[in-house]
Amino acid sequence: MTALKAVTASTGARRRMVSVAVLAAGAALVLSGCSAGQISQTATQVAAVNGNHADIDRISLRNVHIVFPATGTDYTNTKGGKAIIALSVVNNGETVTDELTSITTDLGTVKITPPAGASAFQIAPQQTVVAATSPTAATAAKSDEHGATPSSSAAPSSSAAPSSTAAPTTSATPGAGEKTTAVDPEKKPGLIEITGLSKDIIPGLTYPVTFNFKQNGTVTVQVPVDAGAVAERHGGQATATEGEHKGGH
Repeated sequence: MTALKAVTASTGARRRMVSVAVLAAGAALVLSGCSAGQISQTATQVAAVNGNHADIDRISLRNVHIVFPATGTDYTNTKGGKAIIALSVVNNGETVTDELTSITTDLGTVKITPPAGASAFQIAPQQTVVAATSPTAATAAKSDEHGATPSSSAAPSSSAAPSSTAAPTTSATPGAGEKTTAVDPEKKPGLIEITGLSKDIIPGLTYPVTFNFKQNGTVTVQVPVDAGAVAERHGGQATATEGEHKGGH
């Protein structure tokens, strides 16, 4: 009887060891599969890039970003090509109109095209001016004119030359006791282009861009790049610079 109990106990122990071994092997297969392949939920990544913001005195920059290039446009974001900077500029002042006179960056030469009907990229008190994510018919036409001069290739004082024509400036500037009429800034946007790109612009990275205002001074913003609506993830193309981690399970 004692021998029978010993055999039964030994058989039970072996069965428990086999069960543990099977569970361990299954766990190893799951882990190896996770590291070797892509999980369906992470095979694509949705762009979640929000534009940066900055404040300088009474001027606020909102949603500053480099636009992801749309198919079939002249904007490629590649070396030698062009890119667009989109943003909203808010003048929180009560009485003084300001002007974005120039923008500088090591990415290339920046060209500022003011909104339709304006001779300069001016922001009236308590108003917002938008730089669009794509050219409109009006900004495209103005961009081809001589008035839309590159801003980073010249000093801010020389780029302010168009505003020295007093008529457009004074007529657009309200008096101390006057209020400007609210206008939807999206309907009359300006355009900011980087031309002759010195390098490829990579989604997920940020690039320093300096904005120069006539009244409120200068501010440098780390501008992110829009990654588009949905970007397919290729594990072999990810780099440490882009901040992606491989095999992060």
